[in-house]
Amino acid sequence: MCPPVRRTDTQVGPYTGPTGVSKNIGAKPVTKKILVWLLVTLFLANVSVAQAQQAAKVPRLGFLIGGSASAVAARTEAFRQGLRELGYVEGKNIIIEWRYGEGKLDRLPALAAELVRFKVDIIVTSGGTPTRAAKEATSTIPIVMAQDSDPVGSGYVASLASPGGNITGLSSLAPELGGKRLELLKEIVPKLSRVAVLGTSTNPGYAQVLKEIELVAKAFRVKLQYLDVLSFKDIETAFRAAGKERVDAVLLLVSLVLNAQRKQIVELAVKNRLPAIYYTAEWVEDGGLLSYGVSFTDLYRRAATYVDKILKGRTPADLPVEQPMKFEFIVNLKAAKQIGLTIPPNVLVRADKVIR
Repeated sequence: MCPPVRRTDTQVGPYTGPTGVSKNIGAKPVTKKILVWLLVTLFLANVSVAQAQQAAKVPRLGFLIGGSASAVAARTEAFRQGLRELGYVEGKNIIIEWRYGEGKLDRLPALAAELVRFKVDIIVTSGGTPTRAAKEATSTIPIVMAQDSDPVGSGYVASLASPGGNITGLSSLAPELGGKRLELLKEIVPKLSRVAVLGTSTNPGYAQVLKEIELVAKAFRVKLQYLDVLSFKDIETAFRAAGKERVDAVLLLVSLVLNAQRKQIVELAVKNRLPAIYYTAEWVEDGGLLSYGVSFTDLYRRAATYVDKILKGRTPADLPVEQPMKFEFIVNLKAAKQIGLTIPPNVLVRADKVIR
């Protein structure tokens, strides 16, 4: 008889046993169906996790606007266009919570607080008053100013070069433009002697703009009538006061209250046959006579770049506030005809756009 085969630690391969049949000691057979099931389950689990992670990563913005949706439609579309240029499509890979004050400034603090409760990733603001409301609502959520007339003077940033807090964005500060508008009025109304200045005294940068206008008024020997419009009800009162003073023209300053009532103001200017100069192209597109100022649509488009940088990890404190780069001069000849005014050729040739 042959001695029995002994298995050692160095023996390789399955134990054949006395019958010579291969055996896997302690192993259970795994069928093909079970293996496929396990792989499919693992794949589906990974897909579910990936989808959940992707959904969780969709950034959510809050956009706080002082006026109405219709009043700032061109600006918000410019912002969306800026986002699209950077690869963001609203409703797909970015969500925007729009909040409008409808010109009622006392509504803004509650709207800002609501956006904070929604835990938005960034709050974008449409001007000084919305920025103030957002600043008071949060010191941690990044705030991007689509435009602000005086971010340093208002205390929103330490300086344009180094904001230092949770706020950055774009400044629309160009106080010298107020004086330029008065110069343009003088060119189209040679006998200009009295001008009504409509604005909102609580608007950031108001005093600085008035100083620039006063310098030009003094040089041209033009008397200014300041009409403070703090609410909608003050608009008709202001035009009645201008009529009593027999003003020759109207100059409008940047104001949320005024901007929310563009059509009413344009109609009152035409009704009173008063040449009026405004601060953005939107007024002229709504029937106004002249506009000269910062391109707000350009500022809103550029605001999208700040959103992109912050979403990619930059902090507002390290992103310098940028200043206006594009300015527009628009003339509406239809409006001029309505009030019996002829625009001099030397003014028309300087216009970026003429509405005929």
